[in-house]
Amino acid sequence: MKIVLAPMEGVVDHLMREMLTQIGGYDLCITEFVRVVDQKLPARVFTRLCPELLQGGKTRAGTPVRVQLLGQEPHWLAENAARAVELGSPGVDLNFGCPAKTVNKSRGGAVLLKETETLYRIVKAVRDAVPAQFPVSAKIRLGYDDTSLALDNAKAIAEAGASSLAIHARTKSDGYRPPAYWPWIAKIKQQVKIPLVANGEIWNAEQALLCQQQSQCQDIMLGRGALAMPNLARHIRDQAAPLPWPEVLALLMHYSEFEIAGDKGKYYANRVKQWFSYLKLQYPEAQQLFSQLRLLTKSRDILQLLEQQRSD
Repeated sequence: MKIVLAPMEGVVDHLMREMLTQIGGYDLCITEFVRVVDQKLPARVFTRLCPELLQGGKTRAGTPVRVQLLGQEPHWLAENAARAVELGSPGVDLNFGCPAKTVNKSRGGAVLLKETETLYRIVKAVRDAVPAQFPVSAKIRLGYDDTSLALDNAKAIAEAGASSLAIHARTKSDGYRPPAYWPWIAKIKQQVKIPLVANGEIWNAEQALLCQQQSQCQDIMLGRGALAMPNLARHIRDQAAPLPWPEVLALLMHYSEFEIAGDKGKYYANRVKQWFSYLKLQYPEAQQLFSQLRLLTKSRDILQLLEQQRSD
């Protein structure tokens, strides 16, 4: 079994990747997407979203980090894919699953699931541009409004030369509403020969096992569940107990110090609130703390509240 940490825009940044891979259990991380429009992007764009490129394309814990690209122009995606691996990314991932309205309006992410031929041309162009030793993976949903193109899209991506395919087992219209339709992944597996990675609605070890059984996939990708239980990968892989709340608080303090230093506090309040919105699904203590924290906007006030909670 391989466990992949999912890309989550504005949530799983390099600091979160650093922290979660230090806890352990992950075989691979995928970055937040690099938006590609109509040019070859400068190196600084890649290293800003993926500073791991400056340390051999891995987190400090040694977990490989693959750059993800999002766009709709095969030529420019190919040019930027080649640049990503030149800069040290151990492969390239292509985003065909992002449900964000702003992204879809500009013909990126999940909206391309309506265009099977475009998916093929993008993957083919990127595969041709990237040296053979580097994997080219993709991530899709089951469709945009429905699942009518799910099999065609997966087959097109496989035929274009993708190394593997992660499937979030919901459509764009489903959003993140449960359930995830894992049996659909098993249907796709019967049609394509490349490795598949199952994603969606995995919050604990029992659901991971059920996902593997219903999807007929050994490999899984964790997203929101990894934020709700910071040691979820170890919980699944090694049957580790969920991290105790005092240790989660210590992680929050550790993350806070780095996030504030890295962004000078600019995004910290929003990011820590986002993380709490997931933590409260697993920890009653987080639910109680979030009711106070959500009213705060200044980094120092949030830090003070966390410190107070730790000392209680």
